[in-house]
Order: sequence, then C-alpha cells, then structure tokens
Amino acid sequence: MRTINVLVLACLGLFVISTAQAEVSEYKLDNGLKLIVVEDHRAPVVISQVWYKVGSSYELNGTTGVSHVLEHMMFKGTQKLEPGEFSRIIAANGGRENAFTSRDYTAYFQRLEKSRLKVSFELEADRMRGLQLTDEEFQKEVRVVMEERRLRTEDKPESYTYEQFNAVAQITSPYRTPIIGWMKDLESLTVDDLKVWYQRWYAPNNATVVVAGDVKGKDVYQLAKQYFGPLKPSKDIQAPKPQTEPKQKGQRRIQVKMPAQLPYLLMGYPVPSLSGANPEWEAYALEVLAGVLDGGDSARLPTRLVRQGLLTSAGAGYSLDSRLSGMFLLEAVPVQGGTIKKAEEVLMKEVQALQDKMVTKAELERIKAQVVASNVFERDSIFYQAMQIGVYETVGIGWKRLDEYVEKIQAVTPEQVQAVARKYLVPDHLNVAELVPLPMDSQSRRQQAAGGQHGRH
Repeated sequence: MRTINVLVLACLGLFVISTAQAEVSEYKLDNGLKLIVVEDHRAPVVISQVWYKVGSSYELNGTTGVSHVLEHMMFKGTQKLEPGEFSRIIAANGGRENAFTSRDYTAYFQRLEKSRLKVSFELEADRMRGLQLTDEEFQKEVRVVMEERRLRTEDKPESYTYEQFNAVAQITSPYRTPIIGWMKDLESLTVDDLKVWYQRWYAPNNATVVVAGDVKGKDVYQLAKQYFGPLKPSKDIQAPKPQTEPKQKGQRRIQVKMPAQLPYLLMGYPVPSLSGANPEWEAYALEVLAGVLDGGDSARLPTRLVRQGLLTSAGAGYSLDSRLSGMFLLEAVPVQGGTIKKAEEVLMKEVQALQDKMVTKAELERIKAQVVASNVFERDSIFYQAMQIGVYETVGIGWKRLDEYVEKIQAVTPEQVQAVARKYLVPDHLNVAELVPLPMDSQSRRQQAAGGQHGRH
C-alpha cells in the first residue's frame, strides 16, 4: 500500500499539501496478471487501462508495425462480439475508450461511471485471449494504417525528418524503427503475422491492469479474479535480448529533401533513461537540463533565441521513462531568410554555455518548480495517475518509484546539471538531421494540411 500526494506549487516555493490522497494497492492473479488500483473518490468515475508489455521496440525486421496494426484489430471482433461491437457497448454505457501503441507498450483504456467497471473488465478479458483475426478485417485495417502512415509521416516533413533521424542516429537500438512501421513491411504483413504476435504477447502474464477512480481495491480485485482469472497465460513470453547501442565515435548527419514550407533542424545526443542511468541522479539531472532549455516561457531557448528573433521556434526534449536509452533532442526552425547553419550555431552556443558555466541557484529553483508542476498537475488527473503508473510499471521502472520524482528533482544541483551537459552533449556524439525544403505544389500543401487530422487510434 502506497500514497500518492497531490502537490500544490506556490509562487514563492514548493509546498507539499495533502489536499487529496489516493491509496494505491497492488495485486497479482494466479495466471500472472498484475492489477494496480488507485482509489480516488473525488468523482463517481473510473478509468480502466490494460497495458501489454509489447510495442515497436519488440518487433523484428520485416514485420515492423505489427504491434500498431494489432492495436487496430483489437476492435474488430472476438469469438463473442462482432467487429465494432466493443466500442458500441462502451458508448451505450456512457463511456469513452481508445488505445495507443508506443515503442515499449500497447495500452487500451475506458472512462466509465464507476458502477460500469465490470463492463470494461468483461470486454477486455474477452479480447485478451479471444480475439478473432480474420483476413477480411485485416486487409481493411492494414490499409487504414498505411493511409495513416502516409498522412502523418510521409506527407509531414518534420515527422518524416524525425523518422529518418531515428533510423540514422541509432545503430542497434530497436528505437530506430518507427512505431507505425515501414511502408514495405506493412505491405507484406499478413494476418498470420498478427496471430503469432497476439498469441505470444497478449496474455495475462504479460499484462498490467490499472484502475483509478471511485472504487475500493478489494472490490476491484474480486472483479479482476472473476473476469481475468480464468484466462490462460502464454508460455512463449521471453524478455527481449539486450540491444545496447555501441558508443558513437563521430558525428552523423543527414539531409532530407522534400516539399515543405520551412527548413527544420533536429539534433540529438545519446543519453540513458531512468531504467539505465548509472548513477541514477543523471536521469533526473537530464530532466532538469531539458527544463533549463525549454521548461516554459522563462527557459533559455524561448527567451534567448526565439524572443530575440534568432529562431522562429526552438525546443528541447528528454524521455526519462523509457525502457531503453534514448536521445536528448534539440530542434529549431530558422527565422525567415535564416539558415540551418545559423540555427545550429545558436543552439550549440546554448549547449556550450551550460557546459562552461553552472546555472544559478535562482534559475535552477525556478526551472525545478516548473518541471515538478508539470508532473504534479498531471497526477491530479485520475486518468494521468493511472497513465503514469502504467508507464512506469510496464517499462520496468516500477510504479512505486513515482513517489520519488519530486524529491529526486529537488535534489538536483547546479553541479549535476553541468556534469550531464559535459558528459553527454559532446560533439562526437552529435546526430543532426536537416530538412531542406523543396518547392510545394498545391497537392503537397493539401496533403500537409490534412496530415494532423487523421485517425482514431
């Protein structure tokens, strides 16, 4: 039993106030399914999420995209339900549902009135082991995914550049392949590929069910035993082989030339996530470092580069909660008439400044407050309480370490921020992707305008 505190940030400092506390209980069924229940009684609603420990980083060459296509197929019928009936039942019970695939997991969720939790459990248990994968439905859905890929990646210059960047910046890491899959792999994917993937990974001993809302842990446990308890575990689940990225020994640079309105620069350095950081504090220092550069309107990139007219936009990013090591990213769009070379120069100047001189305590405290605030305000949402627990648990960090986040961020020192900047943001580890705009015709403009409007999942 643990407690998640809801935090309030005052403008003159950080204060922990137990305005609402959520009891968190963990259970495990005999078939290996893990259940985590967050009791939050502020509203008569319940969030139910099923997390499978499989995503694009588990896939093999030739079948990339299989996890995402299978996510779509999970709504296409079981031995008991017709295609689309799952969603109709949830809607008829006043609920909302959706799903998403990432590099490290695939998750399905519903938001319902609290008395309808059993509806979610019955439906999710049914499709956990009873999915009907027909070639007819597969052929329809894989075409939907191909179109999604065209609209969201191939017709979106920045997204396409990001995809190409990942493929070049990482040599052995499975993060180099896109979550949606390569188009040629989607074209050759078969329903039998999905059947193998489903039978192996979609099983109670590879799933975590997270429930958050106006419920009692023991009641949810009894409900889970009723619906998920009879399901048989998979015998084929094995942890993926280690795929450690070799040390980079020089810069890697690529150009992407395609019709686009503006040039775009993406830069990245290999860095550890929390699950692989040694010492651990480096992950939290990298989180703060990203905040120093891009943690709100008062951070360095917006104040020094964008508002000064040196760049149209600029950003920095770091994922602390991934299963494998990833990238510390910097991105920029030059000003009108500016160049990618100039954009890179001003970004590198900010990196050098972090390495040469420690951030002041005043700046660090301001950034820490903003980093913590973002995390805290998410955890004030019932949905995101469940979401964070699901992520931490599924990537192998462990949900109980969520309670450490605020303390660990507050413990980061100026010396540690400078240390990770010097250790990881070094020239020989730099990866650069440059989008070189080609002239756009009317069709390219229409395609890029439509790119962000597609897709339910």
